Amino acid sequence: MASAGPSTANDAPTALDMTSRDYYADSYAHFGIHEEMLKDSVRTGSYRSAIINNPHLFKGKTVLDVGCGTGILSMFAAKAGAKHVVGIDMSNIIDQAQKIIEANGFKDTITLVKGKLEEADLPIKEFDIIISEWMGYFLLYESMLDTVLLARDKYLKKDGLIFPDTATLYLAAIEDQDYKDEKINFWDNVYGFDYSCIKDIALREPLVDTVELKAVVTNPCLIKHIDLLTAKKEDLTFSSPFSLSCTRNDYIHAFLAWFDISFECTHKKVKFSTGPHAQYTHWKQTVFYTPETLTISEGDVISGTLTCAPNARNNRDLDIAISYKVEGHSEQETAIQYKMS
Repeated sequence: MASAGPSTANDAPTALDMTSRDYYADSYAHFGIHEEMLKDSVRTGSYRSAIINNPHLFKGKTVLDVGCGTGILSMFAAKAGAKHVVGIDMSNIIDQAQKIIEANGFKDTITLVKGKLEEADLPIKEFDIIISEWMGYFLLYESMLDTVLLARDKYLKKDGLIFPDTATLYLAAIEDQDYKDEKINFWDNVYGFDYSCIKDIALREPLVDTVELKAVVTNPCLIKHIDLLTAKKEDLTFSSPFSLSCTRNDYIHAFLAWFDISFECTHKKVKFSTGPHAQYTHWKQTVFYTPETLTISEGDVISGTLTCAPNARNNRDLDIAISYKVEGHSEQETAIQYKMS
C-alpha cells in the first residue's frame, strides 16, 4: 500500500510559525506536551512491552492508532510486524509525526491521516487491532475514550483486539492538612483580608498532583471498571457507591482517585497503575478536598457515592459529585460538586 502523508491546509502554520493563539486552539501541536508523555517511562514503556513483546499478535495484522500524536505507538506496532498501520490525529503534531516516521524507515508501513475520526476517510476499512493512549487525568478528563469506542464500532474486525483493553478507577481518602492549608484555607485570610468567596471555588476544583502513600488513611475502593471491548459511550456517565475502611486513627482532608490500566490480551499480562503506591506517571493522582476535616479511627467506614458525567457545555470537562458520611458518626451525608475543566 502506498504511503499517504497527512493532508494539510495551505494556510496552516508550520511548527516554526505557530503562535500562542495557534497553540491555544491546538495544545497538542506543541512538542512539549509530547515530550512529557514520551518521557513517562511507565506509560510509554508499558505500551512498548505490550506491543513489542507480543509479535504473534501483530505479525501480518492491520492496526489503527487513534490519536497517534508523534507516532510512537504506530512505530511500535510496525516494529512488532504489523502489515500496515494507520495513525489518525486532528492535531498539527501529525506533520512532525510524518517526518519522524519517514526518518525511521516506516514510510511504506505507516499511513498518517489528519482529521477527526468521525469525519475521516481511512485507507483501510477494517482493522485487526486498535491501539490508543486515550487516558486523561482522573482517567476520563479530556480523554478520547468515546472516540476509541467509536473506532471500535466502526472499524474493528469481529474478535479484534484493543490495546489497552481494561481500565479501573479507584478512590481512597487522605490526610493532607499542610497542602490543604496552602491551597484552600489560604483564602480565609489574605494579608488580613477575607477572600473566602474564592475558597469555595478552589474547593470545587480537583487538584492533580502526586500524593505520598503515607498520606493514604483508608483502603482503596474500586469505583469504575471499563472493558473497552464491550463498553458503551453511555457508560462514561456513572454513579458508583463506595465504602472506605479506615486503616488508622487520623484525619481526612480529601478523597484521592487514580486508575490502573491493563493489556489483558497479551501473552504475559502488561499493566500499570497511576496510584500513590506506584512509580510516578504524568497522570499523577486527583485530589478532591472536603469542606470539613473528618476525624476517623481505625476500623471506621466512610460510605458514599461518586457520580461522574461529561459537562453539558464541554464534554471533555467533567462534572463530579461526591456524597459521603462516616458510618455511625452521622446520619447526614455531606455532598459536594466538583468540576474538572
